[in-house]
Amino acid sequence: MSILRFDLLTEAFRRKPVKLEALDARPSELFGVNVFNRERMQKYLTKGVYKTLTESIDKGLPLNRNIADSVAQGMRQWAMDMKATHYTHWFHPLTGGTAEKHDAFIEHDGRGGVIEEFSGKVLIQQETDASSFPNGGIRNTFEARGYSAWDISSPAFVVGDTLCIPTIFISYTGDALDYKTPLLKSNHAVGKAALDVCRYFYDDVSKVISYLGWEQEYFLVDESLWGARPDLMLTGRTLMGHDSAKNQQLEDHYFGAIPSRVLAFMTELEIEALKLGIPVKTRHNEVAPNQFELAPIYEETNLANDHNLLLMVVMRRVARRHGFRVLFHEKPFKGVNGSGKHNNWSLGTDTGVNLLSPGGDNALENLRFVTFLVNVMKAVHSHNGLLKASISSATNAHRLGGGEAPPAIVSIFLGSQVSQVLTRLESTDTDDIITFDNKSQLELGVSNIPELLLDNTDRNRTSPFAFTGNRFEFRAVGSSANSAEAMLVLNAAVADQLCSFKREVDALISGGMTKEVALVTVVKRLIVDCKAIWFDGNGYSDQWKEEAARRGLDCETSVPLIFDRYVLPSSIEMFERTGVLSRRELKSRCEVAWETYTKKVQIEARVMGDLTMNHIVPVASGYQSVLLDNVYKIKALFPAEEAEEMSRHDVELIRRISGHVDFITTNVTKLIDARKAANVISCEREKAIAYHDTVVPLMSEIRSHIDKLELIVDDRVWTLPKYRELLFIR
Repeated sequence: MSILRFDLLTEAFRRKPVKLEALDARPSELFGVNVFNRERMQKYLTKGVYKTLTESIDKGLPLNRNIADSVAQGMRQWAMDMKATHYTHWFHPLTGGTAEKHDAFIEHDGRGGVIEEFSGKVLIQQETDASSFPNGGIRNTFEARGYSAWDISSPAFVVGDTLCIPTIFISYTGDALDYKTPLLKSNHAVGKAALDVCRYFYDDVSKVISYLGWEQEYFLVDESLWGARPDLMLTGRTLMGHDSAKNQQLEDHYFGAIPSRVLAFMTELEIEALKLGIPVKTRHNEVAPNQFELAPIYEETNLANDHNLLLMVVMRRVARRHGFRVLFHEKPFKGVNGSGKHNNWSLGTDTGVNLLSPGGDNALENLRFVTFLVNVMKAVHSHNGLLKASISSATNAHRLGGGEAPPAIVSIFLGSQVSQVLTRLESTDTDDIITFDNKSQLELGVSNIPELLLDNTDRNRTSPFAFTGNRFEFRAVGSSANSAEAMLVLNAAVADQLCSFKREVDALISGGMTKEVALVTVVKRLIVDCKAIWFDGNGYSDQWKEEAARRGLDCETSVPLIFDRYVLPSSIEMFERTGVLSRRELKSRCEVAWETYTKKVQIEARVMGDLTMNHIVPVASGYQSVLLDNVYKIKALFPAEEAEEMSRHDVELIRRISGHVDFITTNVTKLIDARKAANVISCEREKAIAYHDTVVPLMSEIRSHIDKLELIVDDRVWTLPKYRELLFIR
């Protein structure tokens, strides 16, 4: 082992968990202390202002500008009481992360000094540079004006010394330059469409809400080892590295005891999250070594997405205090499980009804359940390629299709009971046979173990979009992704389908059918129409890939080509009907997606080239020289025949190293040439395709030879930390 690696490993093993003081408050007492929630609003605002503001929030109305100054004054006073000195509009540009610019609470006082000030105008709206963020050509450098505007449905919060105000981000021409704006529009669209369908079943519902419960998977790596891997530092994943003799094959990490250093990190993270109003609930070891998961209680989709993005920022900061780096890349290590951000999505009413929950023995409730279930299925079937585009990226492409990650073909898993009910409904002429067992009992025959209640579905880890009892789990979303992209597509598609469904049902009712018969008639037709998307089997099998193609599902695997689904006529028409995204915005997002794909692969290729020529080849050649020197010495000391036999192993190693080094150097040159050829292509789509078709395959081939060299070259001269070291540090 090299001296550098030895020192790094010694440092890593000697690290102790950061000591945390015992909590002097319960989680419920910590929750939201850094958030300008309703409790703080009530304290810092007048009764009239509080009432007007909360009514606007509850009814989805814009903030009344007449009370903006009063709200700003109260918010500023609360923030200053929390020791905040600055404020920022916190938004989600098309980079996939968050953005913020901090300004101090000061203005001139007119007497040569300054005073703390924060106006309603500044609270509601600010101007920022719209040309420096990804915009797909909507904004030019000389057309830089853009606006951020407060999203009052997501409460302001304090991080450190800064008041953060969640905002949308739009261009001077009104085009969305972020993820939040279309997400809010999609929430409104699906809420309105679902409410209209709800009227068939309930008279007291006035609002339908889209809910999201995300599950964030991630890896932790010791910071000292991370710093010795330029590929991890610059790309988020290891571009080379042979798998460890032991990785996840014993399945001993999953749900195992959480290592003490990791538990200390998780504990502090949960404290920070609770203070910010993020309802974190679940933590556990994931399947791969050094892989973990965190999940909250579900929330309204917009707020849940804000909280996920905020948490990712907090995770990075807290991890460093514990000597870790957190990895959100979907596949940081080859050969072990990748990381997803499973999006559990549902629709609920303001009266507490989950529209995707079966109704047991209640026939009308079950008809309501089947109605919404089948409409979601139809929406996913109609736009399965678009949904795949919403989760596709250069990074997630490494994860999909292996290690418990779903394949790059969107299908829906329903489970045996729900499948049986839909099959019966499809084939019968009656409309009163919809019944479900919410929970059935499983007797184990062990006296001290109680009877278990079984859910009405099993789980299928190979399904990208699985029904899990009272919600759909969109498992294909990547761990580094902004969930808004997948959720706004899903919301919009479901909203469009529900509107279509209602038009059909209303037409049948106008023609003389009873409401129940009309509902069942349309539902039965939809079951037949979307049967192709319904698959309860093994999504990893080659047979399924062939079957999916026969069913007409989107089986494209090239990420740049998958992005084309955003600008299909069917996609554009659906988004425009729902008012979520315009044709211009969709085209610009495609440009951003292609450009981002190219840049990520480009960076990886450059890092691989640098590491290969400045580390791998010199180290391998140096070890080869040692072997050659040994062969010459043997031949000088021993008779020819004996020396030949004694040096046979070294000579074979020399040949193998020469073969690998020759292949690597030759193909690195090809890699550079492929990059140069792609870089001169002006069309972003064609450039991304060129990177996918020429650069990515070369990187894979080069890696295979580097990984073989790692097993040959003396461990004492290999300076890059290996998988057995990166993945098993406690």
